[in-house]
Amino acid sequence: MRNFFLGVLVTLAVLILGGLGFALLGFIPTNANTAPPKFEQHLAMSAVDASADRHAPHVSSPVSATDQNHGGLDKKPAAFGGSFYPPVPQLVLDPPDDPDWHNYYVVRNGIRYTGMPAWDKTLKEEDIWKVTIFLSHMEKLPAAAQDYWKNAFGVTPPAAEGGGHGEHDEH
Repeated sequence: MRNFFLGVLVTLAVLILGGLGFALLGFIPTNANTAPPKFEQHLAMSAVDASADRHAPHVSSPVSATDQNHGGLDKKPAAFGGSFYPPVPQLVLDPPDDPDWHNYYVVRNGIRYTGMPAWDKTLKEEDIWKVTIFLSHMEKLPAAAQDYWKNAFGVTPPAAEGGGHGEHDEH
């Protein structure tokens, strides 16, 4: 039994030291203009989700989903979006599948080491909730907001296309 535990400890030490050596010898790409490996995307988004789930209070939005609270987008990625590392999620094409309180926490506080800023010093609380409600309900826009989106930008919002949510850790 003692040899088993010793073997487990030695294996863990070798894996940790090997991974550290792999990183410190420059084998892990750090340039921002390449796509991150799948394991890195999964690990990073799992960490973001776990942090928000642990720290975000489960609050309800004081802003309702009305026609006036929904903006519109043309569903075209921003030209500089590919310059970020990790790449900027295309939330209009793949809306987040998290609850309102989770999305609010991320919009308000941002995500460290990414291009996602904290908006708490720039936007009023009500405006942060408007962004949150838009993101959380983009696939269920009121009819007038869907019509506005289509007329203003020439594309249908996600709900009209019948799209579903992607994997939780790919946002």
